[in-house]
Amino acid sequence: MKRRYFLSMSGAVLGAGPLGAIEPIGREGDPRLLLGLAAYSFRKKMRWMKGKANEDEGKRGNWGMFDFIDYCADHGCAGAELTSYFFPPEFDEAYLLKLKRHAYLRGVAISGTAVGNVFTHPKGGERRKQIEYVKDWIRYAAVMGAPHIRVFAGSASKGMSQEEAEKNFLECYEECLELAEAKGVFLGLENHGGIVAEADALVRIIKAVDSPWAGINLDGGNFHTADPYGDLAKIAPYAVNVQMKMSLKRKGAKEKEPVDLPRLLKILREAKYQGWFILEYEEEADAEKAVPGILKDVAKLLNSFC
Repeated sequence: MKRRYFLSMSGAVLGAGPLGAIEPIGREGDPRLLLGLAAYSFRKKMRWMKGKANEDEGKRGNWGMFDFIDYCADHGCAGAELTSYFFPPEFDEAYLLKLKRHAYLRGVAISGTAVGNVFTHPKGGERRKQIEYVKDWIRYAAVMGAPHIRVFAGSASKGMSQEEAEKNFLECYEECLELAEAKGVFLGLENHGGIVAEADALVRIIKAVDSPWAGINLDGGNFHTADPYGDLAKIAPYAVNVQMKMSLKRKGAKEKEPVDLPRLLKILREAKYQGWFILEYEEEADAEKAVPGILKDVAKLLNSFC
């Protein structure tokens, strides 16, 4: 894998542009979206949270991943994102294969998973820990048949420039992409704040990577800029997965506003996006009560997507 990102010789400033930059994803045919649901939507109901018992106001959730898959099947979701945070503290390949079997028999595709990594660390023990963590989940995803992992970039630490943080990220990302390519798993870089809080930086970074298994995980509610829809349009041509939120907050705004789903769909249509459209419910209202209605409304919108 060749790195196409470089720092100029003067003051660690980005060069004139990446060499041989990756072009927007070319897709044949009409745009097409498949409805799925992220386990994070039910974070308060899950039994485990990042390897520990999940405590929500003193009450432990009782859902496991099998329960979540059943919920997706019972509510007409074609896909389920099995977010890594909610796996039991210790599991083995047999557990992952049971999940794969259960999802298949319930008619639900495992659309992917997600990890909470930070790739902006300089060389050292913490960076190595983060890389190995993501590599482990690439292997787990391959066992489950999950084709996509959404990954984060992280923020520049104190005294670190944006350029240095981007360089650190790319070194980590590219190493993980070598294994991802071997296992057939996409690593979708999410617009999740930090060094990718703005669209131009995110596009610059993803274009700098020479791998057919790299791309962007487009989160419809994560840009807190003055023009979030304009920024979503910039990254949509590179999307390999889409997360749908119900609200967003513009730069300088005091309150959140509902996401304009028809407008988001228009952006995806113009980008000829084909793939998963995953609801990640993060509102305060009870997910068990709110999510079924949202899924029905979104399914109607998707029926008229093309």
